[in-house]
Amino acid sequence: MTTTIIGYPRIGSHRELKFAVQKYFKKEISAEELAQTAADLRKQNWDTISGAGIDQLVSNDFSYYDTTLDTANLLNIVPKRYKDLNLSSLDEYFAQARGYQGDKGDVTALSMKKWFNTNYHYLVPEFDDDTDVKLVGTKIFDEYQEAKDQGYQTRPVVLGPYSLLRLSAFEGNRQDTDFTSALVSAYEGIFEKLADLGADWIQLDEPQLVKDQSEADLELFTDLYKPLLSNKHGLKVLAQTYFGDVRDSYDLLTSLDFDGLGLDFHEGDESLNLIESKGFPEDKVLYAGVINGKNIWKANYDQRLDLLHKLPKTNIVLSTSCSLLHVPYTLENEPQLDEKYKKYLAFAKEKLTELTDLDHILGGSGDDALKANEALFAKPRYEENQAIIDKVASLKESDFHREPSFEERAAIQKKEFDLPELPTTTIGSFPQTREVRRNRAKYKRGEITKEQYDQFNRDKIKECVEFQEKIGLDVLVHGEYERNDMVEYFGEKLDGFLFTSNAWVQSYGTRGVKPPIIWGDVNRTAPITVAESVYAQSLTDKPVKGMLTGPVTILNWSFPREDISKKESTLQIALAIQAEALDLEKNGIKIIQIDEPALREKLPLRKSDWYSRYLDWAIPAFRLVGSKVQPTTQIHTHMCYSEFGDIIDAIDAMDADVISFEASRADLTLLDTLQKTHFKTHVGPGVYDIHSPRIPSEDEVAGTIHKILKKVPLQNVWINPDCGLKTRGTTETTASLENVVAATQQVRKELAHEGR
Repeated sequence: MTTTIIGYPRIGSHRELKFAVQKYFKKEISAEELAQTAADLRKQNWDTISGAGIDQLVSNDFSYYDTTLDTANLLNIVPKRYKDLNLSSLDEYFAQARGYQGDKGDVTALSMKKWFNTNYHYLVPEFDDDTDVKLVGTKIFDEYQEAKDQGYQTRPVVLGPYSLLRLSAFEGNRQDTDFTSALVSAYEGIFEKLADLGADWIQLDEPQLVKDQSEADLELFTDLYKPLLSNKHGLKVLAQTYFGDVRDSYDLLTSLDFDGLGLDFHEGDESLNLIESKGFPEDKVLYAGVINGKNIWKANYDQRLDLLHKLPKTNIVLSTSCSLLHVPYTLENEPQLDEKYKKYLAFAKEKLTELTDLDHILGGSGDDALKANEALFAKPRYEENQAIIDKVASLKESDFHREPSFEERAAIQKKEFDLPELPTTTIGSFPQTREVRRNRAKYKRGEITKEQYDQFNRDKIKECVEFQEKIGLDVLVHGEYERNDMVEYFGEKLDGFLFTSNAWVQSYGTRGVKPPIIWGDVNRTAPITVAESVYAQSLTDKPVKGMLTGPVTILNWSFPREDISKKESTLQIALAIQAEALDLEKNGIKIIQIDEPALREKLPLRKSDWYSRYLDWAIPAFRLVGSKVQPTTQIHTHMCYSEFGDIIDAIDAMDADVISFEASRADLTLLDTLQKTHFKTHVGPGVYDIHSPRIPSEDEVAGTIHKILKKVPLQNVWINPDCGLKTRGTTETTASLENVVAATQQVRKELAHEGR
C-alpha cells in the first residue's frame, strides 16, 4: 500500500516558528529573516516525513498563523478595513490575526473560533458586500515549487470551497450562495497553475462534511464541485475529510468526479459501515485515516489490521485520521521520560513509523514490528486505583445537584457580598512576565530553594492585589504566578498524570500548549491552590476568587486515556476538584471560579449525539465539583472561543452563579441568545479582546457595556476581560484594566443619573 499524512506540525520541533514570529512582531528580525526560518522548518518537515518512508508528502500545510486565514488571503477575502491600513502584505495578514493599533489606524482582529472538536483555533474569514473573490495569492504555488526544488513531489493542500463558506462570517446582504461562481473560478485557477507547475494531486480539505448536512448543504456542495471537477486541468483531486464520518454526503461524494476520498476511521463511527454497506468506487482511491492523529497513544496494530482487512484491497492509501498538527513533534524531545512510559506513546514523528509499519506488515515484511506491538499490548499498562473506581461507581443522582435553588442563592449572595451594580473582576491570570518565567525555571533547575521560589510568588501576588485595589476592581484574583498552565498545574498535583518537557502543540498563532497525559486513575492527595488564595485574601478586605480548572477542561486539554470512557475519567477528575473547592471554602475563600473554557470543544459534531454522548455527563461532572459548597459561596465559571448559542440551555443547567464568556471577537452576538432564552445565570460577557495587543479606550468599553445592558438585565451583568491575561504584556494590561474600571464607573454614574 501507499502511505501519506494529511498535515504535519508547523511551529517547529522546539517552537522555532513561534519565537521567530514573536521577534518579528517586536521588530527584532526582518520579514526576510522570518521567511528563512519558515523555509528551514518546511525543509525539516519534508526531510523528516520522507526519511520515515512516507510515500506521498503534502505542501501548503504550513502557516505563519492559520491555514484558514491563508486560504482567505489567497482568494482576496480580506475586509476593506485591513486593506485601508496600507500595510505590507505580511503585516496586513497579521493585522487580521491580531488586530492593529498604530500610526496607520486602529482595527480589531478577525473573530477566532475553535477548529471543530479540537483545541486549535482558526481565524474566521469575513465576506461582505464588497468582497471580490479571486485568486491573488501565491503561497500554495510557492511552497509546492519550494518542495519540488528540493526533490520532493508533494500534494498541495488547501481548505475546500464548501468548508470555507460554512466556516466564514457574512456581514452584508450577500450570502454564501452569492459567491459560488467566483469561488469555482478561483479554485479552477489554483488547479490550472498547480498543473502548470507539475503537480499531479491536490488535497481539498472538507471537514465540514462530517457535521449534519441538510439538502441545502448538499446542493451548495454540488453547485461548487460539479463545475469545478469538470475542468481539473489534468490534476487528480482528493476530497479529504476528518473528525467524523460522511454519512450524509457519502453517496454524493462517490458520485462526483473526485479521484480520491479521505475518510476518518478513528472518529468516523460510520465510515467502515458506509464502505461495507454501499461499497467503494473502483475508480477512486481511498485515503484511509487509520492512525489516530489527535491522541498520543501507540496504535494497537492488531486492531488496525483487523480494520484494514475489511477495507478495499486495491486503490488504498494508508493515512492519519486528521492532520498531525494536533500532536507534539517527537518523543525524541523527551529524553527525561522513562522508557516504561515512552514505549506506549507515539507523537507525530512516531506516527509516521506506525504508518510504515502497517504498510510493511501488510506487505509481509513487518513481522518483527507486529510481534513487538502485540507484546506491548499483552500486559497491563498500569495498576488501577480501586478506591477511586469504587468512589465513581457509588455516585448518586443527588451528588450532582446543589441546594438551594439558583434564585435563593442569588439573594443570599447579594446580601453576603454587597457588590455594586456591574461588579468588575478579571478572569484570573495576570501577565506571566519574563521574570515570572525565569523564577519558575530557576526553581526547576535547582538554582533557588522552594522558600525563595514561593517568596517571589508571594511578592508578585501582593503587587497584583495592590494594583487591583488601586484601580478599583471589585472582586480580585491572585494572578496565578505559580502556574505554568491552567491544566498542567493541576495535573502536576494529582495522581494519574504524566508530563512532558517539550511536547508542545499549537493552539493558535504563536500560542502553544503542552497537554498533560492522563496515564491512570486520577486522585487528589493534598491541597493544590489553597495557600496562594488564602495569602491573597489576607491582603485585602475585598473578595478574592479561588481559581480552579474544571474537570471537563482538564480532560479535554489533556491527552485522554483510551482504555476507559471519557465520562469515567472526567468524574474522577471532578471528585478531585470538588475536594479542592471544599478546602478553599473551609479556608475562607467565598468566591470560587471553576473554569470550563473547553466545555464545548469535545461536543460531538452531529447534534443528534450532543446529549446522548457528551452533555449528559459533561454538565453533571461540572455540577459535581460545586454541589457541596454552602449557598453563601459563589461559584463562577468561564468559557471562551467557541459558539455557545446552540447549547445555551445546557450551559444554564451547569447551575453556576456567574458565567463569564468570551464575546468581544464575536461582536457580542451571544447576547441575543441570552436574551431570547431568558438565561438565568449572571453573566460577564468579555468587554475587550485579550488575544490582541490593542488597548481599548474608556469610551470603547463604555459603549460595549451599554450594548450588553440592552440585552441583559442590569442586575445580572458582570464586567470583565474576555479571557485570562497570562499572555499579555504588563503595560497594555495595566492600561486596558484601568480603562475597563473607569468605563464601568462612568456607566454607573450614567445609570444613577437615569434613576436605574
